[in-house]
Amino acid sequence: MKIEDVLTIHDVLNPKFWADDQLKKQVLINLRTVAQDFFNDLQLKDIAYDDITLTGSLANFNYTKFSDIDLHILVDFKKVDENEELVKEFFNGKTSNWNNKHKIMIFGHEIELYVQNSREPHHSTGVFSIANEDWIKKPVRQEPEIDLNMVKRKVKSFIDMIERAEDLHDAKKYLDAHGASLKLIQKIKKFRQSGLEDKGEYSYENLTFKYLRNREHMKRLFDLRNDSYDKDMSLDGKFDKKFNIFINMDEIDDKKGFHRLDEEEKYQKLVKRRHRRHKSRLLSLGQQDPRPPFTKKPSHGRSTSAPAGAGGS
Repeated sequence: MKIEDVLTIHDVLNPKFWADDQLKKQVLINLRTVAQDFFNDLQLKDIAYDDITLTGSLANFNYTKFSDIDLHILVDFKKVDENEELVKEFFNGKTSNWNNKHKIMIFGHEIELYVQNSREPHHSTGVFSIANEDWIKKPVRQEPEIDLNMVKRKVKSFIDMIERAEDLHDAKKYLDAHGASLKLIQKIKKFRQSGLEDKGEYSYENLTFKYLRNREHMKRLFDLRNDSYDKDMSLDGKFDKKFNIFINMDEIDDKKGFHRLDEEEKYQKLVKRRHRRHKSRLLSLGQQDPRPPFTKKPSHGRSTSAPAGAGGS
């Protein structure tokens, strides 16, 4: 992992979005329209938003090709209802549904909507008011100190947790896989938030999250959450087979002590499952058209080992 994998500091704001430190007119109009259309569709009687803001890396010098357009609608939650947690869940559900249904791209960057409590502190060093067409917090270019070793350790740790949740799915333990994925999503979310509150957007917690998101590890996790739930809720009539698998797994897991042969067998099966999963993921990254001479689909299985003595001295 290199520093460029988690952070890039440019000399200027993204020129596709900004001119003379002001948001370009057509970009501003489109973002404002999207936010207003979303809010109006909620039909909240006698409730108005306080502001619409653009924040995150595209309102700063650390943007990349992976950056989302963080479009925030600021609302005083207390004006909606006294139970602010309930209001937060309401808005999170609405924005999640909107973000899943829409894919609005501006110069290759996707809009990500979020409704923010206007009394909630914001940790970004760049915030632009779309409603007032002016900076709330103008970013300053700086070369932050990054604890890259800590980012590496945390990235490896979270990827390992994701793979263990995927292992549960591969073993057809869909309920466990769903529970593990939900727990891990919340863990990563709290991990990132603690970093933002402590040291801001250049904290190792936030940079760890950005790496996981940019390399689609977060997508893997969300896909796992959805697929494991669907599989767990599905019925195919093979109840006896499922029950036997469940009983056999319990018997294996319930053994006491360390048994080398059992552990080696489980490890080999684990390596085989993960190899197939990783190979499928890597093969899907290719952009080559399936035309001659590339008409044969590559195998997703493991390559055959060389015979004993081959290549040796």
